[in-house]
Amino acid sequence: MSDSSEGAERATATDGGPILAVERLSVTFDVDGDTAVSVVSASFEVGRDEIVAIVGESGSGKSVTALSILGLLPKNATVSGSIRFDGRELLGLERRALREVRGSGIAMIFQDPMAALNPVFTIGFQLVEAIRAHDRSLSGARARARALELLELVEIPEPARRLRSFPHEFSGGQAQRVVIAMALANDPALLIADEPTTALDVTVQAEILDVLRRMRTRLRSSVLVITHDMGVVADLADRVVVMREGRIEESKPVLELFERPESPYTQQLLAAVPRFGERAASAAPEGEALPALDVQDLVVEYGSRLRGKVRAVDGVSLRVQPGEILGVVGESGSGKTTIGRAAIGLAPISGGEIHVAGTRVGAASRADRTAMRRSVGVVFQNPSMSLNPRYSIQQTIAEPLRVIGGLGADAVRERSAALLDSVGLGSRWLERYPHELSGGQRQRVAIARAVALEPRLLIADEPTSALDVSVQAQVLDVFRELQERLGFACLFVSHDLAVVDTLCDRVAVMHRGRVVEQGPRDRVLAHPTDDYTRRLIDSAPVPDPTEQRRRREERIAG
Repeated sequence: MSDSSEGAERATATDGGPILAVERLSVTFDVDGDTAVSVVSASFEVGRDEIVAIVGESGSGKSVTALSILGLLPKNATVSGSIRFDGRELLGLERRALREVRGSGIAMIFQDPMAALNPVFTIGFQLVEAIRAHDRSLSGARARARALELLELVEIPEPARRLRSFPHEFSGGQAQRVVIAMALANDPALLIADEPTTALDVTVQAEILDVLRRMRTRLRSSVLVITHDMGVVADLADRVVVMREGRIEESKPVLELFERPESPYTQQLLAAVPRFGERAASAAPEGEALPALDVQDLVVEYGSRLRGKVRAVDGVSLRVQPGEILGVVGESGSGKTTIGRAAIGLAPISGGEIHVAGTRVGAASRADRTAMRRSVGVVFQNPSMSLNPRYSIQQTIAEPLRVIGGLGADAVRERSAALLDSVGLGSRWLERYPHELSGGQRQRVAIARAVALEPRLLIADEPTSALDVSVQAQVLDVFRELQERLGFACLFVSHDLAVVDTLCDRVAVMHRGRVVEQGPRDRVLAHPTDDYTRRLIDSAPVPDPTEQRRRREERIAG
């Protein structure tokens, strides 16, 4: 049976009605006496053995909707409407009865697996606790056998040994598999997955999506996926619910939504998704100017002789010319971020050389290091972590201008306002604090701070990975406009190949600390020569259900 016929069968199968029916759901929050509306009269269903995706930007109400199903909203929330699970009304259910539904009937997979796992207990202990939470009569030996079975189910290598491991000993993809195993501990009929692949590399993301798909097939579970990644939606979902500002814009089978979106907002979302092959070939940088970044035979090692050394970067050589954007791609642990950290002196250089604007990192005088830092800007992945929550936006942007630039108070304020204008915000945001801004706005502030001293080199480490597609498109537009106007070189670290294809001039592909392929962006991504590069490209989901199904079948067959 084909995937399309399977999807049609699931959409029509009822077996006594949908597993989840949400009708006229409204959620409001009491904030200091004011009422904030989060969800407005939302209605949708999840059929038995069906995967439904809820998509929308941050603040659209999709996560609040999911949390309201499990009764996990804070006390200042007021919920009205109806939520029926397997015909049973959940709203108004007493706490003890609701706890029985959680885990055994409905389970949740959270976005950040490391936050969901307790760092001081082994994986085996945590799995056994999840299993026995709903069946205290189960013996320790039987619970442990079930934990082993669950790790085998989510395809963790050497499951018996890994039961004794702690969360920090797992990669991001493996930790997410453990969280999925924990959610499956009591054979729930409905899995709610909140952004289950947001921070994962494309190959790991493909593996997690395959795991979820196989879980649905083996266990006959339904899945409600909360995501902003339209490639994930195209790969996994049978039906899609689009939310905006707490309201449902439209709900359709996945193929119909991608081919014939009716809502202008859905059309806008799909148009904002970066796609392979839409950009013309990149022009080579002109002339033989001094490279903004020159890395030669770089080796970075961590650890000691007694404890053993780990080689994070192994003989890497690459250059970034003035006015050029070099995209560095690869899986977690490939060493791509370490190169950027070594370039600004935050990672040890065990061998080789790095020159930034002609200055050799690690061998420069104090005055040369100060001048070098003035010529380098950095944008980190998570603006919530890189911005000081106690600093206003003006103080955040003013810090490099005051400390390194040596500008006076009036000049700092004038320059700060101009920088906010350049990233599309404006001076009215100067007195705000980071918590008052959205994720996209915070990232714009981080970019404004990074270019405050008009650097010759910008190092951007996954600057758009956690952003919604429309916000990501806006940030990339700002980034591209600033780069063209200021002419800085950029080392752009990312695991999103479509973003790299949209933005970068050249690409370097890293695997296990080495560069396995590099060259012009259109040549590397359209005609790769290395098997690992091909695997990365084949694993990246595309926002087209038909094409994604073909790619998935080819990947599984291969």
